[in-house]
Amino acid sequence: MPRRGLVIQARTRWLLVGLALLFSLVLLMYLLECAPQTDGNGSLPGVVGESMGKEYYQALLQEQEEHYQNRATSLKRQIAQLKQELQEMSDKLKSLQEKKSPKVNGMNYQGTKEQTSNDLLEFLHSQIDKAEVSVGAKLPSEYGVIPFESFTSMKVFQLEMGLTRHPEEKPVRKDKRDELVEVIEAGLEVINNPDEEDGQEEDDGVGDRQLYSENDFIEGYYRTERDKGTQYELFYKKMDGMEYRHVTLFRPFGPLMKVKSETVDISRSIINVIVPLAGRTEAFAQFMQNFRDVCIHQDKRVHLTVVYFGHDGLSEVKSILESVARQTDFNNYTLVSLNEEFNRGRGLDMGARAWEKGEVLMFFCDVDVYFTAEFLNSCRLNAEPGKKVFYPVVFSLYNPAIVYANQDIPPPVEQQLVHKKDSGFWRDFGFGMTCQYRTDFLTVGGFDLEVKGWGGEDVHLYRKYLHGELMVVRTPVPGLFHLWHEKHCADELTPEQYRMCIQSKAMNEASHSHLGMLVFREEIEAHLRKQAYRTNSEAVG
Repeated sequence: MPRRGLVIQARTRWLLVGLALLFSLVLLMYLLECAPQTDGNGSLPGVVGESMGKEYYQALLQEQEEHYQNRATSLKRQIAQLKQELQEMSDKLKSLQEKKSPKVNGMNYQGTKEQTSNDLLEFLHSQIDKAEVSVGAKLPSEYGVIPFESFTSMKVFQLEMGLTRHPEEKPVRKDKRDELVEVIEAGLEVINNPDEEDGQEEDDGVGDRQLYSENDFIEGYYRTERDKGTQYELFYKKMDGMEYRHVTLFRPFGPLMKVKSETVDISRSIINVIVPLAGRTEAFAQFMQNFRDVCIHQDKRVHLTVVYFGHDGLSEVKSILESVARQTDFNNYTLVSLNEEFNRGRGLDMGARAWEKGEVLMFFCDVDVYFTAEFLNSCRLNAEPGKKVFYPVVFSLYNPAIVYANQDIPPPVEQQLVHKKDSGFWRDFGFGMTCQYRTDFLTVGGFDLEVKGWGGEDVHLYRKYLHGELMVVRTPVPGLFHLWHEKHCADELTPEQYRMCIQSKAMNEASHSHLGMLVFREEIEAHLRKQAYRTNSEAVG
């Protein structure tokens, strides 16, 4: 869309309303002029009319007729101009639609050129009708208002931070940066071309105008109503001036449009669950209990690949796999043994290459992860070879010793799997659990095997997909949990890896409120002792 697209889009509503008003004005003015005069000398024939005679009335009528003919001509010219602008916008919208039409037309979307043109006009009109942020709407409380985010040319200030966002930060995502740059430039277009604002230049009374630039942008605010669109309030100011220029822009949402409808059959989709492991045999036994309940008894379309590093604990892992195989008649598993130092990326890479049956959907998993049968279906639905990779956000459980400190022992794991603020958090900074097809993994180059120790390899792979052609589906899923376990950050890690490990360790322990109670434990205990002392003193007295 050209640079003026946003301005034109925001003004289109007023153009359409202006058409209706102008037509109504012409009709109203005509009716008023055709009505008999109620004031002036022309309504007093006994005083002036008798002396002036017929010629006076004819001259008066002709003068009025010429006046309104000129006025009607002016209005017609303005209406024609508005129609032309509307047609230009329709043509631009049609051109954009045609550029994006191959995917849509591939889904049985047919029609004549006339139908397409009419549909585009109807779409434009309906979009304008719906595209209006409500003003003065009745809200149940002060919490019902949608807050604005504020921004400058370099920073964004946000209320909702989550776990990884900060109260002040640079717009890291490219789409957010592009959006704000486009909005600032659109505001400049409005200010520097006031002739496009229905005579703004005449209203301002400015002769030689100063042109504004990006350096004159001071601050802006934006908010989005999900059923209407995004509203922008922009402020500009010259360094040597005292006046601000305020521009309001609006990016409307249109009605829902069908893109495609398809049937997806996942009944024969096999998932290769790949688990890298070193030691931690107790955790692996717990993992296999979940695997047996979900994958063997319920889903039955799963292959397990365990990549084990080192010799210590290898015999126990073999014994656990063989025991499950005997009890459930399950033989769809592969054990890869590597006599080397643990490297998660290396283990997952070996697990992917150990598969020799062609294409397969892979789930990169850790031994501390608990998943449900519903998650396996989400894995199949959100990954597509050559098109999509799935990066679910895991719900990470806090330390049960802190969460359930008021109980003698923590409840069983199955009862800890709840999505509550004090029980866990969405690990939106982790990218280790992912579903993707083997060919896509190999095509993108797999993991960076130069990354040693903990962390980093999953982020590198994630970035490869972000820079590639495949769509990355990133969303929290309710059926995927990361069970708490104590973390050890080795001294051999690089500074960046160590920082990430410590950050993950800190986030894993407990919620903000629980950590606060631990920090102020001595103060709380002192308060309880004082309360007990006062109670005893009053009882004795």
